[in-house]
Amino acid sequence: MFVLGLTGSIGMGKSTTADMFRAAGIAVHDSDATVHALYRGAAAPLIEAEFPGTVKEGVVDRTALGAQVLANSDAIKRLEAIVHPLVRASRNAFIAEAQARGDRLVVVDIPLLFETGAQDDVDAVLLVTAPEAVQKQRLATRPGMTSEKLAAIMAKQMPDAEKQRHADFLIDTSGTLAETERQVRGLLDKILNGELSVETGPKD
Repeated sequence: MFVLGLTGSIGMGKSTTADMFRAAGIAVHDSDATVHALYRGAAAPLIEAEFPGTVKEGVVDRTALGAQVLANSDAIKRLEAIVHPLVRASRNAFIAEAQARGDRLVVVDIPLLFETGAQDDVDAVLLVTAPEAVQKQRLATRPGMTSEKLAAIMAKQMPDAEKQRHADFLIDTSGTLAETERQVRGLLDKILNGELSVETGPKD
């Protein structure tokens, strides 16, 4: 089974691209969705113990948590030490289930793939990218996005240019949805037709 890691900086169109894989019948593990579920479940008591006052009625209050951690690199590391292992366990279980089903390909959507070293857990990395001007235009329309919040998010992310140097495949989302979908379909065809394999690797 081929495990494709999907990543991309904020505002690059990663979620839209992930949906295109889903529409093509490919199972996708969403790290962000997993975090949301963990904040309503297993992670909540652990986070409350580390960051008192951030959990209300058993659910992590993301605003309260953000107020404690966003501008504090040490606090972010403590939060990541709680959340990242739980997300990784969820991802590993997802991959094992897909393998048991006989899936030929799965996609794991990991926003901080390079930043967390998750490239070692996948067979190839697909980076979703767009020019900086397009990224900024998209982010300007996001509700609740402030310059401070964006700066905190970007500080945690490897620059797009550096990600491009490390990725195996790129999808440029600056065009139409149809153009993005054609790129997704082309990569899918390569993998599912056996032109790429776990054994040969995408760079050979």
